[in-house]
Amino acid sequence: MRILRYPGMVVSILLLALTALAVAAPALLAPYDPYESVGAMRLAPPSWEHLFGTDHLARDVFSHVVYGARLSLSAAGLAVVAGVTLGAIIGLITGYLRGVVDAVVMRFVDVVIAIPGILLALIVVASLGFGPVAVGLGVGLGTSGAFARVMRAQVIRVRAEEYIEAARTLGVRGPTILVRHVLPNAARPIISMAALELAVAILAVSALSFLGFGAQPPAPEWGALVSAGRDFVAIAPWLSILPGVVILVVVLAVNRIARYIGGER
Repeated sequence: MRILRYPGMVVSILLLALTALAVAAPALLAPYDPYESVGAMRLAPPSWEHLFGTDHLARDVFSHVVYGARLSLSAAGLAVVAGVTLGAIIGLITGYLRGVVDAVVMRFVDVVIAIPGILLALIVVASLGFGPVAVGLGVGLGTSGAFARVMRAQVIRVRAEEYIEAARTLGVRGPTILVRHVLPNAARPIISMAALELAVAILAVSALSFLGFGAQPPAPEWGALVSAGRDFVAIAPWLSILPGVVILVVVLAVNRIARYIGGER
């Protein structure tokens, strides 16, 4: 297989396969219940028995990280789906209609893009309340402007093709042209961009969780685990460092696969 010629891709796929397993069936990877103490020793350093050590309540940190994958990646996935859906709809309509609609709507999109994504997410979370769903929607709204811009550019390119003109000449209605002809031919860059944005969404979701806006304790979430270890960083730095390394590794793996999808080898 051609993909085997790229060791980085192979490693990235294996890492994401393990991450997907942690999301779908965390009990298969986690050796302990993340909500229960595993012994009398608190703040135990990493060992073969406890790969990431234990926290101040003597809970296994590795099990926390494994179970936290579901919440963190679900919120990141929701962010990408929300951003792609909203951005694609806006870009599809404005790029096809052009004129006043395009000018007015895209000015609002410019405003959204100008606002820092994390700030926009905080506004959404403050309005909807804390939790992974609110965080996912907030991060998704922050990325929707970029998706709208890319989709609009692709739609403008596609709508100038001869087969689109032929469809109009044959009397095919606008909505049908959009769904059957324009959207399939304009979607490829959006798919590549969505893969890249997943890595960004994981970081954004983890950052908001770190600030306390994600799932509330005792629910495990990657950003919250990094935050929880701050109080013990002098005596047990692994509580923050190791969950942070997991976030970094997953983000790099997603980014590597996204670059491959986008055509970069």
